[in-house]
Amino acid sequence: MERLERCGRWLRAALGAGRVRRRLPWLLLAIVLLGSALKDGDLVPETPLQNKRNPLNVYFVKVAWAWTFWLLLPFIAVTTYQFAKSKLLYGRMKSILTVLQRLSTLLVGTAVWYVCTRVFMYIENLTGACSASGKVSEPRRLFTSKQECHQHNGIWNGFDISGHCFLLSYCALMIMEEVAVLEGLSIDQNSKLRVVINALFVSLCFLTMIWVFMFLSTALYFHDFSQKLIGALIGLSAWYGTYRSWYLKPFSPGLPLPNIPLSSKKYSYSR
Repeated sequence: MERLERCGRWLRAALGAGRVRRRLPWLLLAIVLLGSALKDGDLVPETPLQNKRNPLNVYFVKVAWAWTFWLLLPFIAVTTYQFAKSKLLYGRMKSILTVLQRLSTLLVGTAVWYVCTRVFMYIENLTGACSASGKVSEPRRLFTSKQECHQHNGIWNGFDISGHCFLLSYCALMIMEEVAVLEGLSIDQNSKLRVVINALFVSLCFLTMIWVFMFLSTALYFHDFSQKLIGALIGLSAWYGTYRSWYLKPFSPGLPLPNIPLSSKKYSYSR
């Protein structure tokens, strides 16, 4: 427990005053630019990361939204309830409603993930064609989708917007926004609640490191520059449109520092 506490303190200090939160979008864009330049210049060494079946890709990136969702869910619930309780903002029932309101952030994120990935698949199917491997004597068949092409051992060539760049950037930025609640939350040093929040916070921080690292891996080894840039820009736009625009408004899931007048919330949240 002592090691967990020390790790939590170190990570909070590293994230201090929102510096990482403000700089992360620019870091992600820089990774896309630099990684693509290295890839196009054939300057990237061969590593296990270029294999799509590497463990980080199979067990983390392929289910990135599930990891993000199930770690953020208890973190948002516990910290929002504790914040409302410690600030004496509401009674018990109102605090629970506030928790549910904030948890709707995850429903918004799920909708963003689902809609964007479906649009990416539609664009790839719309712009693609199948290079099927068959005998010369066989008549050439036309395939209308990537799935149908792969079922016949073909290769689908379409405009494949990087879902990894989109989702990993969006998840990383979302986590950094949500852990900002710790800037305004005080918990008794020896309480069990502090241990739970610390464990969730440390897990979320390490998960974010994995997302940024795998974002770098994608930039170095996969996709064309335009596909990665568009994916990253859509991820950044989804983050900006929610946390920097919609969530500042009254009828929204709200920001991680809830129930503070809008003017002071903007100040506290962007400091």
